[in-house]
Amino acid sequence: MPRVDRSISDIVLIVDDIPENLALLHDALDEAGHTVLVATNGESALQRARQSLPDVILLDALMPGMDGFEVARRLKADFATQHIPIVFMTALTETEHVVAAFAAGGADYVTKPIRPAEVLARIAAHVQNARRMKQARTALDAFGQATVAVHAATGKVVWQTPLARKLLSEYFANPEEVAPPELLKWIADARRARREAREPGVLLQADGSRRLLASFHDQTGDDEWLVVLREESDASAIESLIAAFRLTQREAEVLYWVVQGKTSNDIGDILGNSPRTVNKHLEHVFEKLGVETRTAAANLALSKIRSGN
Repeated sequence: MPRVDRSISDIVLIVDDIPENLALLHDALDEAGHTVLVATNGESALQRARQSLPDVILLDALMPGMDGFEVARRLKADFATQHIPIVFMTALTETEHVVAAFAAGGADYVTKPIRPAEVLARIAAHVQNARRMKQARTALDAFGQATVAVHAATGKVVWQTPLARKLLSEYFANPEEVAPPELLKWIADARRARREAREPGVLLQADGSRRLLASFHDQTGDDEWLVVLREESDASAIESLIAAFRLTQREAEVLYWVVQGKTSNDIGDILGNSPRTVNKHLEHVFEKLGVETRTAAANLALSKIRSGN
């Protein structure tokens, strides 16, 4: 299938088994400047959606074979296509069918006979919202942010950046469309801390010298939460201290263990140095950081480690 140029226009996939409906919508959307793709059955709709990742899908509810409700459920179960807004087209306006459309993952619906002007207006609204979400995800991806959006009530992962997917797969064994129980528990505990005006904890999971930390970024919708993940390890923390304060390797190691609450004797045992040597390194650390006490040095170092810069 030829690659579609997204810089020129928005991509709309129309799914309908009636040629007259396809022709009517195709002409109206094409005239409005959209790039139009068509599918006449459920299987081809799924294939086209995965290949082209359209900006919005116009989906006929009732088709022979796989109906529109099943197509929508499959699209929403696929991580690659679950973010695409689906507008159902149906002649069925009874409450049960409208409910079924939204339950299957539909963002909106229009009734038949189709009125092109109404369809264009609905598409414009959903494309604009989808574009904003896509820009946000693209920006997070570009900056290497490990960010995941979770629907707290259902536990479903709404979307996640590649780095978030990597970290979650490394620390937890779970299907990527469902948030791990540990993350859901962290979200519940953090929300409770917010309500009680407390600072939420940051530790999500520990694995030897590696730790996965979490923090809230924002609430994006009904019970959907953006969580920023960050991996921390002894080695990465020491590297960040070297870069931040221009410390030597050994000075950074001493400062790191001061942050962990270790005494000079403890640090000497860990590093194979005498307490006197540790204290000498600490003098150099205090000078480079512009502080006079272990507590001040630890607080300054901790702020750098947590910010990652």
